[in-house]
Amino acid sequence: MSGHMLFLGLGYVATQLALRLQAQGWTISGTARDAAGLAAIRDRGWRAWPFAGAAPLPKEAWDGVSHVLSSIPPSQAGDPALLGLGAQLAAHARQLDWAGYLSTVAVYGDHGGAWVDEKTPPAPVSQRGKWRLAAENGWLKLHADHGLPVHIFRLPGIYGPGRNPLQKARAGYRKALVVKPGQVFSRIHVADLAAALEASMARPRPGAIYNVVDDEPAAPHEVALFAHELLGIAPPPLVDFDKADLSPMARSFYGESKRVSNALLKAELGWRPRFPTYREGLRALL
Repeated sequence: MSGHMLFLGLGYVATQLALRLQAQGWTISGTARDAAGLAAIRDRGWRAWPFAGAAPLPKEAWDGVSHVLSSIPPSQAGDPALLGLGAQLAAHARQLDWAGYLSTVAVYGDHGGAWVDEKTPPAPVSQRGKWRLAAENGWLKLHADHGLPVHIFRLPGIYGPGRNPLQKARAGYRKALVVKPGQVFSRIHVADLAAALEASMARPRPGAIYNVVDDEPAAPHEVALFAHELLGIAPPPLVDFDKADLSPMARSFYGESKRVSNALLKAELGWRPRFPTYREGLRALL
C-alpha cells in the first residue's frame, strides 16, 4: 500500500508515522505554523504548507492526497483544523481513502480505576477532555454529512525515543514520586501507535473509534521506579498524594483513573503491541 498522506500538524507522533510511510514509498506533505516548522518538514524532503488555523490551504496542497491525519490540538475556540479546513475536507471527502483524528482517552473522564472501552459513554471532566470530545464530534459530523472517511484514535500518555521516563531519570529528576492508591493510567509506545494507524489505513472503517493503548495500565510512580531500576539510579522518595506539594494543574492530572481496553483494536485490525507493557518499552529504549 502506498499513497499521499497530508499531515495536519507534524508533531512527535505524526513524524514517526511519516517516516514509516516514507520508507514504503509514500508521498508526504505536512503543515506547520511557522517558518521553523516549515523548514524542518522541507529538510526531510517533504512538502510543507503553512497553516495557523485560519486561512485554508492552497488548492495545490490537496493534489493527489489520498490520506489525511490531524494531530492539531483543540482549544477553547475549537479545533483549528475543522475551523480552517472543514470546508476543504468536506470538498475533498470523496478523494480520500482514509482520514484520522488523534484524540485522547481523557474523553472518558474518571472511572475510579475501572475498565472502559469504545462503548463507554464519554464523560470528560477536564477542560482538555471536553475540547477533544467536541473535536471528535466535529470530525464525525464531516463523516455523516459529507462522507469523509474519518477514524478517531483515543490516545493515552505517549512515550518513545526522545520522550520517556528514562530521560527524566538520567536528567536527575529529583522531585518526590507521587503515590495515589488505586491511581492508574494507560500509555502507548509511539511505534505501536504508528503501527495501529497503519493497520487502520490498511482496513478502513469510516466512523470507527479506537483506543490505542498497551495491555497494562499502571501507576505513574511504578513506571518511574522501573526506569530508575533499569538505569541503576537511586529513585526519588515517594510521597502520598494528599501530602504532595502539587500545583492545581498537576493535581488535576490525578483527577482521573481508568483502565482503557484495546480489545477492539486487536479484534478488528489484528493489531498487537510490540511493547505490551511499559517494561518491554523501556527496556528497548534503554
